[in-house]
Amino acid sequence: MSIAAILIAALAPAILADPAQEARARALDSEIRCVQCENEPIAQSTADIAVDMRRLVRERIAAGDSDAEIRSYFRTRYGDFVLFRPPWDARTWALWGAPFLLLAIGLAAVLGRRRPTEPLVPEEGER
Repeated sequence: MSIAAILIAALAPAILADPAQEARARALDSEIRCVQCENEPIAQSTADIAVDMRRLVRERIAAGDSDAEIRSYFRTRYGDFVLFRPPWDARTWALWGAPFLLLAIGLAAVLGRRRPTEPLVPEEGER
């Protein structure tokens, strides 16, 4: 039983003494993507790198970094993909604009296929 407790303690990041700072850390943990798991936030991932990333978030909060500075650090180190909500800039315009562009193309395709139909005229012999 003690080995399991040691493993859990080793994997869990140190909890910050200030509840407000811990709340910030947990919020950031859910905004930052695990670079190994790719579709999980570091808050839910059990990968070793996610444990390191959670620890780093808490270290930077304890050092006095703002949330924006922490996001910027991870974005610089791992790229835009690491953030679940990447910022709008020249490098991410396609990421933000693609859903709207695809929607517009689909709508144009649907509306373009609609053609007025001629009224049906019964055949002469079917009257």
